[in-house]
Amino acid sequence: MGEWAFLGSLLDAVQLQSPLLGRLWLVVMLIFRILVLATVGGAVFEDEQEEFVCNTLQPGCRQTCYDRAFPVSHYRFWLFHILLLSAPPVLFVIYSVHRASKEPGGADGGAGAPGRPGDRRARRCYLLSVALRLLAELTFLAGQALLYGFRVAPRFVCAGPPCPHTVDCFVSRPTEKTVFLVFYFAVGLLSALLSVAELGHLLWKGGSRAGSYLQAAERDNRCNRAHEKAQQLLQPLPALPTRRPGTDPYAPPAYAHGAPAGDSEGGSGRSKASLATIRQDLAI
Repeated sequence: MGEWAFLGSLLDAVQLQSPLLGRLWLVVMLIFRILVLATVGGAVFEDEQEEFVCNTLQPGCRQTCYDRAFPVSHYRFWLFHILLLSAPPVLFVIYSVHRASKEPGGADGGAGAPGRPGDRRARRCYLLSVALRLLAELTFLAGQALLYGFRVAPRFVCAGPPCPHTVDCFVSRPTEKTVFLVFYFAVGLLSALLSVAELGHLLWKGGSRAGSYLQAAERDNRCNRAHEKAQQLLQPLPALPTRRPGTDPYAPPAYAHGAPAGDSEGGSGRSKASLATIRQDLAI
């Protein structure tokens, strides 16, 4: 059971990066496959070759008929199935640990902030692991259907060397093995459906997240353009013209009435001359 515990500990690390559907797949994998096969499967299939009996004493005939009836043992076929299904999650765990060791802060820095390039690479690697897992699941479902079908027949008719004639061979506990065969095929279908749902969820989530990134970038561009326009509107006004020395300090500036400063000086001279003429007339 040591190898099962090691495999379970490796698969348990996948739930740190997987969504809810991935954790459901992990539960199905650990309980309905690994646990059932380790506790019940061994007792059902451990004596299948010893209890495979043929109605002949010809040496080698029984072994040849058993090989033709079951090219691969059910137990070993499912064990290899579990190991191959566990390979993509284990490779993803190894990649995550390797990436986390290079991040600042070790494993704590491996999570990263959403949108970082390393985080996007981790999501793509997990998406690839789910796709490989689904491919392996479908391949083994097709292989199980081709090799064993959906029923273990109690009698197997065998003919050919080294058997001297057509012989009948009998399988031990055919009904129990049929139930186990159908159960494992149903678990495989459930696992494949969970993998398909998880793959669709990851693709949809990745697309929506990319759209939100584009919207955020567009908002940042609009904010930057508005900030540049505000900076242009808030530029300092040009300095007002200063008064020249020797001018009347109480006179309004030249730009107040649109006339140059020289005209104001001439106007004040003319007003003084007219005032002197009025005083001469009064004296006369």
